[in-house]
Amino acid sequence: MKYIDEFRDGEVARGLAQRIADEADTGRRYHFMEFCGGHTHAISRYGIAELLPAHLRMIHGPGCPVCVLPIGRIDQAIALALERGVILCTYGDVMRVPASETLSLMRAKARGADIRMVYSAADALKLAREHADREVVFLAIGFETTTPPTALVIRQAQAEQLANFSVLCNHVLTPSAITHILESPEVRQYGTVPIDGFIGPAHVSIVIGARPYEHFAQEYRKPVVIAGFEPLDVMQAILMLVRQVNAGRAEVENEFTRAVTRDGNLAAQAVVSQVFELRSSFEWRGLGEVPYSALKIRPAFERYDAEKRFGLVYKSVPDHKQCQCGAILRGVKRPTDCKLFGTVCTPENPMGSCMVSSEGACAAHYTYGRFRDIPVVAA
Repeated sequence: MKYIDEFRDGEVARGLAQRIADEADTGRRYHFMEFCGGHTHAISRYGIAELLPAHLRMIHGPGCPVCVLPIGRIDQAIALALERGVILCTYGDVMRVPASETLSLMRAKARGADIRMVYSAADALKLAREHADREVVFLAIGFETTTPPTALVIRQAQAEQLANFSVLCNHVLTPSAITHILESPEVRQYGTVPIDGFIGPAHVSIVIGARPYEHFAQEYRKPVVIAGFEPLDVMQAILMLVRQVNAGRAEVENEFTRAVTRDGNLAAQAVVSQVFELRSSFEWRGLGEVPYSALKIRPAFERYDAEKRFGLVYKSVPDHKQCQCGAILRGVKRPTDCKLFGTVCTPENPMGSCMVSSEGACAAHYTYGRFRDIPVVAA
């Protein structure tokens, strides 16, 4: 299969692993953060961690859109469905994210709320057309990848003058989150999360291009290599990062040239800019309040803004005391550092958001990596 099998060739992977091992200086340690949950999933699924030398560590980043959605935002959606009687639509993974009072969207649905899983923002718009006597709210989440489709349905709703459709907007921005991580005490003061470079996200970069990462190379002296999600993409990116670190370089390099350009998708950026503007602050699970890291609907489209239509007021809600999702999302801890991991918290019964989505660090490690934690005993 073109563009799939070529990037999963085991022989080529072993060759890349050998080159990484040969070029990684044994006298130093390398710490690279894969920002995107898609890379976390690929690293776990294809056993890439086992192919890397012991002195090279990959750190999970906060790039899973379901994982970083705070409890307070899900509570808002549940309240709309349970108390305001709206038809609430959202993507499948969000349905199981734990919220307050042991609820989730799935459990609220079991209590009688009209909550529906959709595959796209356009599906939610279609429901609004079909149920003109009901309020339909689309719970929109995600990074720059899923933002353009949301912008398009808002623009379409305005064109059709749909009176019963609105969007609860929770779209967040990748560059702001990377800046927040680099400015965090764990990175700047304590050194508990050493980061030598980043693997830049794939799908996000198709939209925004490579240009927004140049700031991190120039100002923070952190190399960035944008990579696709196939295993050979990830391994090639790691090799490119090793070479930059060895040479003392900090540049933005693009391994994913088959899809990413320096300027990105200008048409998608234009529609997003037309419909959305920056929020001054937004709470991320694990990162707290991050300035200018999310989008809200512009006043010209405010009749489709669910926060304004229903007068919603955001209330921050702390995570479960024993859940370590926040520290895992910041790269401070690994999934196995959490006491709940694999015991009371499993993909079938997630206690934290990192165990819900397949892109979450805990779900990826539970599915593909937990058995390597068990010592091998000779017969």
